[in-house]
Amino acid sequence: MFIGIDHGTTAMRFAGDNGVFAISREAAKEFRINDLSRLCPIGGIEGIAVCYSMGDNISAITDIRNVKNRGIVSRDGAGKHIGGGTRVFDEVKASGIPAIVMPGLHRGSPTDPRFKVYSHQTSPEKIGIAYEACSTMGGDVIISDVSSNTVSLLVSGGKLVGAFDACIFAPGTLHGALDVDAIRKVDAGEWTANEAFQHAGVNFSLPEGERMRAVAMFAAMECAALRLLNTHAKVALAGSLAPVIAQEVQELLGCTVSVYDEWCASKGLSRIARDVFSGKREVLGIRVDL
Repeated sequence: MFIGIDHGTTAMRFAGDNGVFAISREAAKEFRINDLSRLCPIGGIEGIAVCYSMGDNISAITDIRNVKNRGIVSRDGAGKHIGGGTRVFDEVKASGIPAIVMPGLHRGSPTDPRFKVYSHQTSPEKIGIAYEACSTMGGDVIISDVSSNTVSLLVSGGKLVGAFDACIFAPGTLHGALDVDAIRKVDAGEWTANEAFQHAGVNFSLPEGERMRAVAMFAAMECAALRLLNTHAKVALAGSLAPVIAQEVQELLGCTVSVYDEWCASKGLSRIARDVFSGKREVLGIRVDL
């Protein structure tokens, strides 16, 4: 049995061959490795793929024993810090079960250099989403993960080309790019930059009836932008809002859009764990360092 662990914005999601389960990030502060027995007996776990925060201190899929500072440069930055993800990571490492840590995409990653105008492109769990989508859709895919935030990635010829992170372009329900009003509040000392990021989603800026239409439009715009680099790429949506906005995104793009659910990341990570521990040394162009 191989297990994938998705460090999501609101929850930790776990997937294996026999099922899935999720716990809130708050509840994850009490996580014990034996909790994985909900998927299979602990002794039957052959490998785990785990994510932690932005994954910006590693550029390869790395043995958990060789990762410093849980694979991040700093805990400071965009996102909410709760402690559940830390607990899960440390329990997996202490268990002795073979485990790999997924990197995010950043300036040290093997993506198109033009994307490196921004320091960070996507957090690690999105690579699981891309891998799961490619397993069924082939090696030319644009996938937009839409929920609390929106992150879109492009895979061409089976390799990750680049991505738009949540603080760059399209908003989700909670997070988004900092606009002029947000910058003014930061400059005035009313918010930190991180607080501004966490209040930039459509839930804070638009009437309820307009929120999902806006999320759909901006997600479609990200997909259309990435299509400039691969006009033949198929398009997919993942995340909790995927089924909500799929029809409108499809109409805006004028093409078929596949839909994956909120388990896409953890399932893809489980698939990565299986392939890596079976001998694969590259995943979507990202090298494996065991």
